[in-house]
Amino acid sequence: MCGFVGFTGLREQREAILHRMADRIIHRGPDMEGYHISGDDPRTAIALGFRRLSIIDLAAGKQPMYNEDGTVVVVFNGEIFNFMDLRTELQAKGHIFKTHCDTEVILHGYEEYGTALAAKLRGMFAFVVCDTKTNTLYGARDMFGIKPFYYTQTSEGELLFGSEIKSLLEHPGFRREVNAEALRPYLTFQYSAMNETFFKGTYKLPPAHWFEYKNGQMHIERYWDADFRHKTSLTYEQAADEIDARVRESVAAHRISDVKLGSFLSSGVDSSYITACLMPDDTFSVGFESPDGTHKFDETTEAGELSQKLGIHNYREMLTKEQCLDAFADIQYHMDEPQSNPSSVPLYFLCQLARQHVTVVLSGEGADEIYAGYEWYADTPLMQKYKHIPAPLRHLASDASQHLPYFKGHDFIIKGSGRPEDWFIGQAHVFEEKDAYDILKPKYRVGPTAREVAAPIYDRVKDLSELEKKQYLDLNLWLPGDILLKADKMSMAHSLELRVPFLDREVWALAAALPAAAKADARTTKIALRRAAARTLPAASAARKKLGFPVPVRDWLRQEPYTSRVRAVFSRPAAAEFFDPRALHSMLNQHLHGGDCWRQIWCVYSFLIWYEQFFGA
Repeated sequence: MCGFVGFTGLREQREAILHRMADRIIHRGPDMEGYHISGDDPRTAIALGFRRLSIIDLAAGKQPMYNEDGTVVVVFNGEIFNFMDLRTELQAKGHIFKTHCDTEVILHGYEEYGTALAAKLRGMFAFVVCDTKTNTLYGARDMFGIKPFYYTQTSEGELLFGSEIKSLLEHPGFRREVNAEALRPYLTFQYSAMNETFFKGTYKLPPAHWFEYKNGQMHIERYWDADFRHKTSLTYEQAADEIDARVRESVAAHRISDVKLGSFLSSGVDSSYITACLMPDDTFSVGFESPDGTHKFDETTEAGELSQKLGIHNYREMLTKEQCLDAFADIQYHMDEPQSNPSSVPLYFLCQLARQHVTVVLSGEGADEIYAGYEWYADTPLMQKYKHIPAPLRHLASDASQHLPYFKGHDFIIKGSGRPEDWFIGQAHVFEEKDAYDILKPKYRVGPTAREVAAPIYDRVKDLSELEKKQYLDLNLWLPGDILLKADKMSMAHSLELRVPFLDREVWALAAALPAAAKADARTTKIALRRAAARTLPAASAARKKLGFPVPVRDWLRQEPYTSRVRAVFSRPAAAEFFDPRALHSMLNQHLHGGDCWRQIWCVYSFLIWYEQFFGA
């Protein structure tokens, strides 16, 4: 796990610029650094920088890494879990390997397969290959978007790229300007939901895409897409056996490391299952004290009990409001873009705790998306009865309701249409579209609505079932934009490698083939996964309802000094630049007097704290 930076073109002091860019992300790789600078022509000049967190082949895995004659060079962030199979295949074709590191597979794989390489890789990755013979850059991002990749072009035509946006800020040609179109959808999604980031003109390479950059032109293509069409003929018990086999095989592949590793552990089935398959020496858990004396914000008790049953040591920590207040600016800095998922806060401290003891952790991200673990995926018993009405009638009722003023049952009728594209935008829905529009200053009302962001994704899967449409949307928006982004940024903030065995192409292939009835019903979610996990876990752990890293933000916002801190931020000139300040203070006052606006308040507050980090107060 590492971080890379790079840029094309000639610049005065380009070596110094490159070093500053790499130093900005030293947290991603404190163990080693490396640089490549070549070319005296602006059209062919390239500078590559690398920061390494040593995990595999500690001595020989230096980057940038070169092929035999030095004409091809690579910088790479991630892990390739099928690298030994690819290495054997490439050796049979005559390629000579100098290391035992997975990075070298990318070098020779590019020489052998060209742009088809990305589709052959099993793992989590973002990389750039520079071919000096053809003056071409080739790069890719893994199929789920586990590892990040950002790029932009300067006014002089230089390409800048890196693992984090903050590194690009060190280049004198970088354009530091807020993307006005990003704010409106953020207020509904709670994360940056477009390919263009909050920095105008800076983009994310989408998951499952490769790019080729040549003669100043960027060409991008998708190499993989989630496919739900091929269903399994296995019985439910057979499917559970096969899920168990594939998860265990993935965990075995993800445990390859030359440094110590452990696992995150909450009370949920996902991390519990990964832990039971891995059986590490150590697990890590954090929680919060609940103001009412309950344990609704604390999963550490259950995590400790399971660790004890498995004979594993559990490190756990109870977090305080003061810790979170003090660290929140740092959290938003490391996120690169504003992100208001409250679970980023405990995840930051969980990674900090783990890094005191290990360098690599396995975690349960991705299970909810591929096995249908969210409540939004399942119909209530009442909704199931409503859907006995013929679909054409439900569609007519939904179409009519969308053009009527709000009434009791309005949302139920729209959701009952069976067309998630009419209402479902993913797992986060903070501001309603009208409320987001109204709270913004006119200059920032220009961005797309949440439904406009989701529409082109839905257009690709018009024939899927309702459940699979929801999963497909989350796989393309929520998973890379929220879940995996915070997993990468919070772990890398503490120089910790986080691996996600559920997000493996072999595990995915079976999950996609499961029928809807094996995923979720009115009573439970992740049905097939729970059956598989029950072969290893105690029954209570396999069946336990999802909590989702709960954080007591609602309570904090009614307590000092948090209330005063938020009010102070809402009173600054930056708040008035983007929002109607009266509306912000009205929300806060409403929440203090018994309303429930905490998610909206937290979303705006997170953005403003992020803005302070990158643009000043």
